[in-house]
Amino acid sequence: MRMTVRERVLCSLVAGLCGLGFSNLGVKQSGVLAKEGDAVTGREIYVNTCMLCHGIDGRGVRGLQFVPPPADLTSLAVQSRLDGSLFRRIHDGKPNTVMGAWKHALSDEEIWDVLAYVRTFRIESPGQP
Repeated sequence: MRMTVRERVLCSLVAGLCGLGFSNLGVKQSGVLAKEGDAVTGREIYVNTCMLCHGIDGRGVRGLQFVPPPADLTSLAVQSRLDGSLFRRIHDGKPNTVMGAWKHALSDEEIWDVLAYVRTFRIESPGQP
């Protein structure tokens, strides 16, 4: 059975929309609704809860023998992740690491605040804003 041009265009459109539904294109937060956090409040929470493992500058604490070591929060691997993904990492923890779930100790708003502060660790490349 031969398809008309109109049917081909319609099939292509439907296939493209279905593919978009399974991609991250256009989905800013991967299922977690983003909230603008307060980096000033986040810094206070970070100092009291995160600094022990991640260090004052986010690069980790020398001398800790965790396997794997705590994430370097200044790294491209962390800073390039979507906010929703980082939120879930803080909220739910990371399996098989010392990064526990903070959902029982911090409210969602506090997690967004910490995330806003973690974003201040972003290292800008020369020539980039």
